[in-house]
Amino acid sequence: MKKVKRVGILTAGGDSPGLNAAIRATGKALLGAGIEVIGFHDGFQGLLDNLTFPLNKQALAGILTVGGTVLGTSRVKPHRVEIGGKVHDMTDVIVENCRRNGLDALVCIGGGGTHKNALRLVRKGLHIVTLPKTIDNDIARTDATIGFDTALGIATEAIDRLHSTAHSHHRIVIAELMGHRAGWLALGAGIAGGADAILLPEIPYDVAKVAQAINRRKEHGNNFSIVAVAEGALSRDDAPAIAAAVKRRKQARTLKEKRSAKEEIRKLEAAHTGNTLRLAAQLEKITQLEARVTILGYVQRGGTPSAADRLLATRLGTACAEFIQAGEFGVMVAARGDGVEAVPIDQVAGKLKTIPPDHPWILAARRVGTCLGD
Repeated sequence: MKKVKRVGILTAGGDSPGLNAAIRATGKALLGAGIEVIGFHDGFQGLLDNLTFPLNKQALAGILTVGGTVLGTSRVKPHRVEIGGKVHDMTDVIVENCRRNGLDALVCIGGGGTHKNALRLVRKGLHIVTLPKTIDNDIARTDATIGFDTALGIATEAIDRLHSTAHSHHRIVIAELMGHRAGWLALGAGIAGGADAILLPEIPYDVAKVAQAINRRKEHGNNFSIVAVAEGALSRDDAPAIAAAVKRRKQARTLKEKRSAKEEIRKLEAAHTGNTLRLAAQLEKITQLEARVTILGYVQRGGTPSAADRLLATRLGTACAEFIQAGEFGVMVAARGDGVEAVPIDQVAGKLKTIPPDHPWILAARRVGTCLGD
């Protein structure tokens, strides 16, 4: 095998705590092995525009505890780049830029979209290793993702703080947390923060049952309730339409059918925007308790990464450097227990890690009396 001499690193998709720790770990481990490292600005956009800078020891110093990403990020899809009002496939440009920079390997740190983009480039012949990053914890085939632990702590602290105002004003306080298609963040923070109801994308909820749980608390003298809601949580009335559209997309045989199903999903999801506010109005009407909504939004992504995320990022980043030196490409560095595992990217891209109905967190929530809306 040809000796690896030069490696590129990029971060793509949404920012996440621990990205800099992953850049640092991968870069320092590669530099320690005598391998030159360069960074690309702003994700795949930087690859397209050939925006590089050296990731030497000075560039990697002091970034372990810093939130965000020193490389910058974007959501550019190399196969769908808009230029002059038209969409172009620019993957060949990226391949050429990698070769022009003399790269023997490329490290892509990101979530679901990043893994899809990485797979397209692997199929074009590039040597790629990925690291799983997302606060949603929904990447397939890995026990944990970089950023989830920090976001979980932030969301839990927010719910802790909401308890006092809910109790003082005898209100229903609804905390909307990130999690469009998977509810790991809402479930974990809801349990850790003692939420009275937790609503998830995986379990369509019945508003009447949520109200019933709140009224039951009221009957026992608790005139307040905390509801943790994932942004993608669906009511039993809305869930069937989206499920049917997703099924049609998966079963589509032609590009036209697939695009039609994707457009339908987009419209249904657009109509879902503001659902948490509608839920608050419904609960207020049924329970006769005042309801207030707090949408945490991007605050969950920011700030200093937790110790657990720094450890995970360092563990995965250094393993990434080892895989590269061993010539093991086309893989994601997955967390598996206390170790790591090289998982083929084609087993990750396009897959989603959702919460199983019998997951220990689900069972624990039910056993302590938390309402899950079903």
